[in-house]
Amino acid sequence: MKSTGMNTVRTPFWKSANLIALLAILTVGLGPTVPVLAKQAGPVVPAVLDTTSRERQVARMVTRFVERAHYSRLTIDDSLSDATLKTYLETLDGNRHYFLQSDIAYFARYRTTLDDSLRSGDMEPVFDIFRLYRLRAQQNIDYAMSLLDKEPDFTVTEDYVFNREKLPWAVTPAEMQDLWRRRVKNDALSLLLADKNWKETSEVLRKRYQRVLDRINDLDSDDVFETFMNSFARTLDPHSNYLSPRQSEEYKIQMSLSYQGIGASLQLDDDFVQVMNVIPGGPAAIDGRLKPNDRITAVGQGNSSEMVDVVGWQLDDVVQLIRGPSGSKVKLQILAGDAVPGSAETTLDLTRDKIKLEEQAAKKSVIPIGRNGETVNIGVITVPSFYQDFDARNRGDKDYISTTRDVRRLIGELRKDKIAGLVLDFRGNGGGHLTEATSLTGLFIDKGPVVQLRHTNGLIEVLDDPEPAVAYNGPLVVLVDRFSASASEIFAAAIQDYHRGLIVGQQTFGKGTVQNLYELDQYSRSTQEPGLGQLTLTMGKFYRVNGGSTQHKGVIPDITLPSAIDSSEVGESSRDRALPWDQIAATPFQATQPLDAAITQLARFESTELSGNPDMRYLEADIAAVDQLRAQQGVSLNLEARKQEREVQRKAQLTRENTWRTARGLNAVDSVEKVKPEDQPDPLLKTAANMTLEFSRISSGTGALLTQAKSDDTAAPAKN
Repeated sequence: MKSTGMNTVRTPFWKSANLIALLAILTVGLGPTVPVLAKQAGPVVPAVLDTTSRERQVARMVTRFVERAHYSRLTIDDSLSDATLKTYLETLDGNRHYFLQSDIAYFARYRTTLDDSLRSGDMEPVFDIFRLYRLRAQQNIDYAMSLLDKEPDFTVTEDYVFNREKLPWAVTPAEMQDLWRRRVKNDALSLLLADKNWKETSEVLRKRYQRVLDRINDLDSDDVFETFMNSFARTLDPHSNYLSPRQSEEYKIQMSLSYQGIGASLQLDDDFVQVMNVIPGGPAAIDGRLKPNDRITAVGQGNSSEMVDVVGWQLDDVVQLIRGPSGSKVKLQILAGDAVPGSAETTLDLTRDKIKLEEQAAKKSVIPIGRNGETVNIGVITVPSFYQDFDARNRGDKDYISTTRDVRRLIGELRKDKIAGLVLDFRGNGGGHLTEATSLTGLFIDKGPVVQLRHTNGLIEVLDDPEPAVAYNGPLVVLVDRFSASASEIFAAAIQDYHRGLIVGQQTFGKGTVQNLYELDQYSRSTQEPGLGQLTLTMGKFYRVNGGSTQHKGVIPDITLPSAIDSSEVGESSRDRALPWDQIAATPFQATQPLDAAITQLARFESTELSGNPDMRYLEADIAAVDQLRAQQGVSLNLEARKQEREVQRKAQLTRENTWRTARGLNAVDSVEKVKPEDQPDPLLKTAANMTLEFSRISSGTGALLTQAKSDDTAAPAKN
């Protein structure tokens, strides 16, 4: 069962009179995603499930909003009912641990009726499905706990298939019991390999499974309703959602950025709390070790060695453990996102702190590169998000901070270092304020349109560069990855379409849609019960100046660099029901000379010279190891075999580390645990800097980038 608590940035669209008229609040980040099923855990009697008058009212209102306002102009009919049923079942039992095939056959009666439930507000089919889900959970978890009375035989050669999302549901109860037997055995092995004995292991698992069951039994009708409404919303697209009144308040707390913790957005994925996003400027981002998709398995406080197992916990409860006053310490036990279940875990020590806007600010650095007996400086500006201090601006503070202002200032400072070129590092930049994306683009182009926005009604708005002057006209490289999204993609696409610079790295996320937030209470004439919650609907789509959408495909780099990020698991194209890529008419814009010749030369340079350096070999070896793990569909349930697997992985990782250290003239280490995050190389940034230097040399010969050459060229659609 999934629920999310992602922290995203909602952006007022200040320049659009049309959207202001609609009271729209636009989202240009990666979300939002939706927290659902969040209540305190504990031994409880299952709640009685029945539709409330408030739920009836919300269902009818949401139905009307969707048909009138969603970008796709969908009709809620039998086909959408069928898709909603599938999404709801996936939400409840995506990994096929509870429902039998006969249950799925029984639910087929609702394939064409859920649309009627939405229109009438009668949620009885929804509750009927959930009641059987709760019964199956009780049966299977009771069986799992019965297995803990006796230690399993860990000498048997058998395995456990941990990813069952694309596998069929179990046909018989015996088949389901065998699945749970293997799951329990795998869970036990993970703890035994962490130096626990069987008594300790069985106690941990018994508490863990009981928490899972209590969490399910504790859900009331509002929780189930919210889960279903979000299943319906995700059937429309990945970014539409419904928040109950309780979750609306939690979201507002997160949006304030005043909470204290580690600076990470979390979600509940199956029984694991998973990292959705690491917030720029927070303790986790500064530390650098916590990554998206990592799973938190235990939490500790201060300097204590005691760790509390949180697998199976409610999301809210885990968040409360992690949050705390500034300056206090928290320990997180982490299972890496690319690791298979049962892999070795690591422990992170973090100091809690408030997330401050100034900590998210753009930062500069200089990379000196030796070439042909001389040292040349390449400037780097890291842009973690698109931000603006609206409060300070509204107060009339002339020194309010923003991405554009900070980057302009940093460019001026880098000029003093006599840089030969500039790298803008947008890796991990999930978006932010739309106005900052357009104004930042204006620092690098003379004038012209930056992005097009198409509304539900078909109206197309063109947003222009608001900056009066170019801040930098030299060689420019924009470094992106799969986590570069939304506003980042708007900027990168404009730079690419104007031929103003090179885009290098990985294909970007592909989040090219705009969301509108509706406070449902404001639209109710007769609220029967207070608090109707919030509805977020996709109501617009971004398009490049060349007419191509940034949705789904994102921005394709001019030169692709290797990445450990799995594009099949991360990005809009990996999400079910994501809106497709399409194209509208290009808007007239004046591009500089095409960069095809430079791209060809630089691609050859990257493959022949840069790929052979130790840093790139280190990265490629790590990627190969991760790919090998990803290819695994199951794990051994033999204790000795698992120990051997871990030892092989540990030795291979240590070998990769020391091979790189030797090549760089560094001392070898006897344990990877002794390697600090700041000691790890960043070969992609170094490669981007080297490419920028070569780009500078190519540009100095052609003059292609050193002047803003004018033409009446309306570029053809990009090949993406």
